[in-house]
Amino acid sequence: MLGVNNPARARLKLWLTIGGLAVTAAAIWWGNANLSNYSLRILNLAGINAILAVSMNLIFGFTGLFSLGHAGFMAVGAYTCALLTLPLATKESIFLLAPLAWPFSVVTVSPALAVLLAGVAAGAMAYLTGVPVLRLRGDYLGIATLGLAEIIRVVANNIPAVTNGALGLKGIPSFASNLWWTWGCVGVTVFVISRLVNSVYGRSLLAVREDEVAAEIMGVNRTYHKTLAYVVGSSFAGVGGALMGSLVTTIDPKTFGFTLTFNILIIVVAGGLGSITGSVITSVIYTVLLEALRP
Repeated sequence: MLGVNNPARARLKLWLTIGGLAVTAAAIWWGNANLSNYSLRILNLAGINAILAVSMNLIFGFTGLFSLGHAGFMAVGAYTCALLTLPLATKESIFLLAPLAWPFSVVTVSPALAVLLAGVAAGAMAYLTGVPVLRLRGDYLGIATLGLAEIIRVVANNIPAVTNGALGLKGIPSFASNLWWTWGCVGVTVFVISRLVNSVYGRSLLAVREDEVAAEIMGVNRTYHKTLAYVVGSSFAGVGGALMGSLVTTIDPKTFGFTLTFNILIIVVAGGLGSITGSVITSVIYTVLLEALRP
């Protein structure tokens, strides 16, 4: 009976996925054409929060790593994307404290490539810092990653030849104000992370979350799998930071304070640890409620 039912269930899941994508595409098309700029901004913020929440859920919810360094990796992604997309004339006009360092001073790339490189830069930073930091566990890991995010922010404030210091970067191209950009990246994030957690690697991540010692006895390389989850989650945090920088068109070190990480953590916990769907839905509800309750 299982062999008979599985193909039908797979076809049903496929058609439901196609139907969901069609409805989402129609909603995005309608929203871009009919909603006000304010409403579009809220929906874009919700999409960015969904990327950040799903990526943090991979690290915290599926792997059990209490990491609070998301804001730092967002900063890496935001600055990388901004420096790669700013027009050369704008770079010359805003860097007043020190001339912009090479190669950013002579390079301008397309937004798609800049977002991709922002994710790569954040992932590389996560790998370099994760090798020593991931030896810690529990609250100690949370404190260490929170300190790492603060170190990244302080460094950004003190390298004016790259980040323009406390003056920040202004005039960033606002390609992320389009819903297709933001929610397209949400779709990619959900697809990649869901495929990862439903694979053999995902089962190993869950084993590490439940009991690291037992997982290692069963042959799971816990260092490899913890680093994998940390790097992938941080890479998508860099993508979220890149989109946020493009949406607000200006960034500075104060943008990436620790409060940003705690907002994402609230979404992850409220949506359910280990639930990708819950993270996406809660991101929309939380973002809308923040604006509705602001007065």
